[in-house]
Amino acid sequence: MLQLGLVLGYSGRDFAIDIDLIREAESLGYRSIWTSEAYGSDAVTPAAWILARTERMTVGTALMQMPARTPACAAMTAMTLQALSGGRFVLGIGPSGPQVIEGWHGVAYGKPHERLREYVSIVRRIVAREEPVVHEGMHYAMPYRGPDATGLGKPLKSIIHSRHPLPIYTGSVSPAGLRLAGEITDGLFPLFMMPERAHVYREPLVEGFRRGGHGERREGFAIAPFVDVKIDDDHARALLSVKQSLALYVGGMGARGRNFYNDYARRLGFGEAAEVIQDRFLSGDKQGAVEAVPDEFADGIALVGPKAHIRERLAAWKKAEAEGSVTALLLAGAGREEIHFLAEELL
Repeated sequence: MLQLGLVLGYSGRDFAIDIDLIREAESLGYRSIWTSEAYGSDAVTPAAWILARTERMTVGTALMQMPARTPACAAMTAMTLQALSGGRFVLGIGPSGPQVIEGWHGVAYGKPHERLREYVSIVRRIVAREEPVVHEGMHYAMPYRGPDATGLGKPLKSIIHSRHPLPIYTGSVSPAGLRLAGEITDGLFPLFMMPERAHVYREPLVEGFRRGGHGERREGFAIAPFVDVKIDDDHARALLSVKQSLALYVGGMGARGRNFYNDYARRLGFGEAAEVIQDRFLSGDKQGAVEAVPDEFADGIALVGPKAHIRERLAAWKKAEAEGSVTALLLAGAGREEIHFLAEELL
């Protein structure tokens, strides 16, 4: 059975959490809620706030920016939240993008796949507490031995003992990133997933499963896409916000020739549209970029429109779940009407 969760957006000018909506979702059987961060509100504080006010839901970060925190800091945070919540926290980590990492955090973006491999390795060793942690990598050194080091650093072992397993999830759209996620992490947040074309994600994931020695259908691995949801009798109006998001990512997230989301749209079969969207967006015609997003693309990745249409689209997600291509739907933008409707249909 498909699990349901909720995705909280990061802050705009103001930030607030509708804890009544979250508790209502928990009472309906929703299994998880996920926080996020860009360069406003952070992901950890809301997660702690929600864990303190819920009883059963898993609460995770989707995603904590890796370059913003050392692996040890992330491990300390995760183990603390695990201890206080009785094991209900999931550590979701990702590289973010160079605009935020170098512009906001003031540190080098580095090589995201290499950073993820190092980060996961260090966090797992800290949690395991089998020995003091020593690491020499491209991004991290423990202890630090740089030219400005005091020389006093020594390998350490976490004081706190982890009493609960710590799942680590990540997000990726590139084939190389998907293979790495399948190899070393416990779950994936696919962005802009189309259930009918889940093979675009599934095939590199399975390659990663094999590389990590897990087999083709890795037991317990979570595949939890973010899915925009909005009940609206005007289907075209409901699709507009989805198209706006797609236009931004496919058209403007990265330079021409180096945009992972544009490449992903092409792998989904929307190559001609991806080229037009990018051309228009980069030339400053953002409205034209939105208009170039095919209805099929926007509708395929979302659950928006009249209830009858959403019900029809759920059949594709249920089929993908039966095939092992998805384990949960993480609903973005859901209000009370949406959480009740989806609960009635799936739980």
